[in-house]
Amino acid sequence: MRRTVLAFALLFLGINAWAGPEGFVGKPSRYPVPETMDRLVTVLQSKGMTVFARIDHAAEAEKVGLKMRPTQLLVFGNPKGGTPLMVAAPTVAIDLPFKALAWEDADGKVWLGFNAPGYLKERHGIKGKDEALKALAGALDAMTDKALE
Repeated sequence: MRRTVLAFALLFLGINAWAGPEGFVGKPSRYPVPETMDRLVTVLQSKGMTVFARIDHAAEAEKVGLKMRPTQLLVFGNPKGGTPLMVAAPTVAIDLPFKALAWEDADGKVWLGFNAPGYLKERHGIKGKDEALKALAGALDAMTDKALE
């Protein structure tokens, strides 16, 4: 039910996003998966974020004789933003640093997605960090939008 409400809210607000699993924000990309990730890396680094890892799931699958559509995961963050959240709720460290996922769906459409900071608040019971979470949500939204321009 919550997912349906979220989907309608996104459409009502004019936000072009995919209402996937709870707490997940997915945005369409007009670029192939590698280029989507390249663009995101450029934006993140220009904003002082650290890119810790980039995992090409499809390439790894191919190494063991399996096939999957293009799918890449990016692990990124900034201790200045993440540390206060981990101090407030140590279990959030399982979800930090942030991750972004670019994938090609069965119809050949490419998506860029990430966990919404508000979801992390609920999942880990983060208290007293509403402004920080709101700022992180705005920054993630702006940086992913910039990468998808």
